[in-house]
Amino acid sequence: MSEQKPLKGHVILVTGASRGIGYASAVRLAKAGAHIIAIARTQGGLEDLDDAVKAVGSEATLVPMDLKSPDGLDQLAAIIHERWGRLDGLFANAGLLGDIMPAQQIEPKTFDSVFAVNMTANYRLIRALDPLLRAAPAGRALFMTSGVAQTHRAYWSAYAASKAALEAYVSCWAKEIDVTSVKANLLNPGAVRTAMRAKAMPGEDPKNLPEPSDVAELVLDMLSPSYALNDQRVNFRDTSYFKSI
Repeated sequence: MSEQKPLKGHVILVTGASRGIGYASAVRLAKAGAHIIAIARTQGGLEDLDDAVKAVGSEATLVPMDLKSPDGLDQLAAIIHERWGRLDGLFANAGLLGDIMPAQQIEPKTFDSVFAVNMTANYRLIRALDPLLRAAPAGRALFMTSGVAQTHRAYWSAYAASKAALEAYVSCWAKEIDVTSVKANLLNPGAVRTAMRAKAMPGEDPKNLPEPSDVAELVLDMLSPSYALNDQRVNFRDTSYFKSI
């Protein structure tokens, strides 16, 4: 893809933008010319992102928000409509791991929080942003999933179930919008050098894992107008963007 500014004038919303894959993708999208609407819980992380976005010649709108209380998403959609009248891209990256433990031992509060971030918030994003994506010439939506959504690994029940629900919901929506110019897809990054991965696999050597910036190149591709596929579940390791360590 040309390094000119292929996304110049585009407006792209990124959740979980203050660190990891969300941060790296927001910076990469900004480098390609996009204005980034960045959602994260931590103000400090968002301010760091703002500096990085400015350093690559673009701008960001910072939205400190806890997606477990998603009522603000409707208000944000109204603001986006008033300011831009459309949304060119959505990268629904935010996720919550919860606890890796036997299914019967997971506390209700933990279970509810995992589903609130991984499933319910994304439903609210689709509900609020669908009209704005349709208003764009080539709206693109990308949702982060996980291999455990399909492998159903022991002790990962809440996280796996939330991602399986997300996959089903996004796939249904993608089929509904197939007659429009909007494309919606899922991305499974696999093991990447992030804080969530370190929490899930504390004994793993992160030096053996790809960087979030590697995944960001694929995110840029999948959120670009030229990306014509819809209702796909893409594994990062199966693409040319993955490089063996």
